[in-house]
Amino acid sequence: MQANYVQRIRLTIGKSGSARFIGHLDLARTMERAINRARIPIAYTQGFNKRPRMQFADALPLGFTSECEMVDLWLGQIIELQETEDRLESALPDGIDLYSVCEVDISETPLQNQTESATYRVRPGENISSEELQERISELLQLSALQRERRDKAYDLRPRIHSLSLSQNAGERMEIMMDLSLAPGEIGRPDEVLLALDLDPLSADIHRTRLTLAIDGNS
Repeated sequence: MQANYVQRIRLTIGKSGSARFIGHLDLARTMERAINRARIPIAYTQGFNKRPRMQFADALPLGFTSECEMVDLWLGQIIELQETEDRLESALPDGIDLYSVCEVDISETPLQNQTESATYRVRPGENISSEELQERISELLQLSALQRERRDKAYDLRPRIHSLSLSQNAGERMEIMMDLSLAPGEIGRPDEVLLALDLDPLSADIHRTRLTLAIDGNS
């Protein structure tokens, strides 16, 4: 079957403010509506239930904010990148932010197969001293294994933590920086790391700052 698309572009978007409570499926629908309002010539799948040819790198969990979500669009007509950016910026709702638009090779590996890791900036909600938090982080990093359960299945969280550190500038809130695996079947979740640190993930401010792709190590 002949392909009905001639261009593939990659959007880098983010969620802020109240948009953090938009789930992944609703975000996909929001993007589809914005693309249609912006008159971006997106291609559609073949068959009875046609869907826009759009793919996210990874689903951002509900309640998280971000500045690095990647979305690939396959277009039925070639369109200038600046025009795409201008049209989308005026069509996206508040809280969905567009950071960049670039073109990628049509034959490039699907985004979901490229994700290697994600970096998060986490601000704990509890009143805890930096000394105590640093001690908990150091103890966790010294572990050779860290058994957790997800959906009633046991797994080792420790190898999924690529890096974990504490940052605090004078007069600012403490921030935990995490780089966690996004490899298929080996995903590390920041809320699980917080639980391992005896912190409440529901009271924390979790912000995704970077997605690293296997193809070139860049986001």
